[in-house]
Amino acid sequence: MITAQMVKELRERTGAGMMDCKKALVEVEGNIEKAVDYLREKGLAAAAKKAGRVASEGVIESYIHGGGRIGVLLELNCETDFVAKTDGFKALAKDIAMQIAAANPTYVSREEVSEEDINREKEIFKAQALNEGKPANIVEKMIDGRMEKYYKEICLLEQQFIKDPDKTIQQMITENIAKIGENINVRRFVRYQLGEGIEKKETDFASEVMAAAQG
Repeated sequence: MITAQMVKELRERTGAGMMDCKKALVEVEGNIEKAVDYLREKGLAAAAKKAGRVASEGVIESYIHGGGRIGVLLELNCETDFVAKTDGFKALAKDIAMQIAAANPTYVSREEVSEEDINREKEIFKAQALNEGKPANIVEKMIDGRMEKYYKEICLLEQQFIKDPDKTIQQMITENIAKIGENINVRRFVRYQLGEGIEKKETDFASEVMAAAQG
């Protein structure tokens, strides 16, 4: 049974019209994720259309947690300065910064993960599977499954949103694209934790922010 709540959720996630959302849900027998894909394939998902547009405005959001023990800097982009100043966009930036503080992702998306890191993890997972006595013909499938779990742990966009574990950060951003009407993307972030070493890419990001503030 297709409910009004299901249609509402799909509209929020895609920005598609009510009738299109209802039709999509009927076509895929009420599966929300498949309905999102259906709308994108049909070119009816407004959020998907906006995703290709240039987003060069936005905010640098800061978040300090644990009495100053954890700090986050996040660059969240949108298309216009007008949207960047809205309460909704600022709230989204704050939520994502809190996510980074809590979940400690390493990358924004899986596309950023280096080939070296991917190969190293695959070798570790392969050794684990073989040590568990798994037959060679299913080892590769196990590696694929464990890599998917790995991406969901280290990639911000694939992590479960700490305030609503039923959706990922990417899904939350897509919902906001549909609401706000502009493309939104996470450009970069840095997370500091008292006592931990700082990677070069984090130092570079911090230097740029400091230079911009002084200039």
